[in-house]
Amino acid sequence: MRHNVFGKQLSRDTGQRQALLKGLAGALIRSESIETTETKAKAAQSLIDKLIAKAIKGKLNDIRQIETVIPDKALVQKLVSEIAPRFKGRPGGFTRLIKLGIRAGDNAPIVRMELVSAAIIQASEPAAKPAKNVKKTPVAKKAAK
Repeated sequence: MRHNVFGKQLSRDTGQRQALLKGLAGALIRSESIETTETKAKAAQSLIDKLIAKAIKGKLNDIRQIETVIPDKALVQKLVSEIAPRFKGRPGGFTRLIKLGIRAGDNAPIVRMELVSAAIIQASEPAAKPAKNVKKTPVAKKAAK
């Protein structure tokens, strides 16, 4: 029985599954949008979100932990210097899945996995609220009259 066993097996042994997820993460960082099956995308989504969260911190230890997953130094540099600053104020949810339909050969559901764009990030940030219960000073009362 698989009680409390984390993650999908994806019909692969552990080494193949880890290699697949690392490859999907590297491809998403490289092109910022990939098309894959829905199950693979959902399995890779948590790994990619964790990598981006580590890249936002940007400390040396975090970068070395990212390098254990993505061995290509150019991709790590792109993640830390280009992608992570876009998500600086965002607490999570760095990737999005868009359903595209089914694959003709085996009816597998295909999705596009992409990084959330900068326009959506800025729109989702809350606007500055005006201060409540601000007492007017005598100077402010004279200016209001």
